[in-house]
Amino acid sequence: MEIVLITGMSGSGKSVALHALEDAHFYCVDNLPPELLIPFVNLEREQKEERLAIAIDVRSAASLPLMPEQLAILRTMGMAVKSIFLDATTNTLLRRYSETRRRHPLSGKAKLEDELALIETIEYERDLLSELREQAHVIDTSLFRSAQLQSYVKSMVSAPAAKLTLVFESFGFKRGIPMDADFVFDVRMLPNPHYESELRPLTGQDKQIQDYLGKFAEVAQMKQQIHDFIAHWLVALERDHRSYITVAIGCTGGQHRSVYLVEQLSQAFANQWLTLKRHRELDAMR
Repeated sequence: MEIVLITGMSGSGKSVALHALEDAHFYCVDNLPPELLIPFVNLEREQKEERLAIAIDVRSAASLPLMPEQLAILRTMGMAVKSIFLDATTNTLLRRYSETRRRHPLSGKAKLEDELALIETIEYERDLLSELREQAHVIDTSLFRSAQLQSYVKSMVSAPAAKLTLVFESFGFKRGIPMDADFVFDVRMLPNPHYESELRPLTGQDKQIQDYLGKFAEVAQMKQQIHDFIAHWLVALERDHRSYITVAIGCTGGQHRSVYLVEQLSQAFANQWLTLKRHRELDAMR
């Protein structure tokens, strides 16, 4: 049985992710109490269900400490478990709550004398979910549209559960560092095609940019050093039972240099490891 556990911050897109998994032919359940996880899986196994997607969030705050043990039990039962944690910046979550005018599920429920302000409630929720976040693959949805998130979740669950998957992500520092990155490399010191007027509208996926950056020795050196660092530690990371490793590469705008290196590195690792690639700024413009 394949099980995808969706957790994360309220307002980060868990319902959107569940809809994507439903489209991918998973049997989906929202807000399952953690103490019912094992009985529910056993019931669905008897029903010959092969793909389950389960959302568990802070609405089950009292029983969240049970989750690490529950996940360990599922894996000892031979289940292929993927745990995905959806996150977003506090400012993004504040904006989403303002737009939807929904109440936070912890409003009035926090163990404090007075009701917490929304920003404090969000930080309180982060603390409650910190252990689940530590054990999951994190997706920063701050800049995702719904269609982008659905597409990304589908691509993630298509990878075999038993294999470590490398996610290469390009981004622009002017819009902040991705919250879901395990490793971040800054390539802003490399030659910038932005200053070549004929290259400025293009991206690192275009041959003209690839030819331009490919002629600089420092670009080749940066690519090789990032490759060697990641390659050196991959076996140890896999041995640590990591399912996903996100390598974020950033330049100023996330259009040329970082995109070029993500394309090059994902291709270099594809022969030996499962790889996914994401271009945060380019995806946001599509």
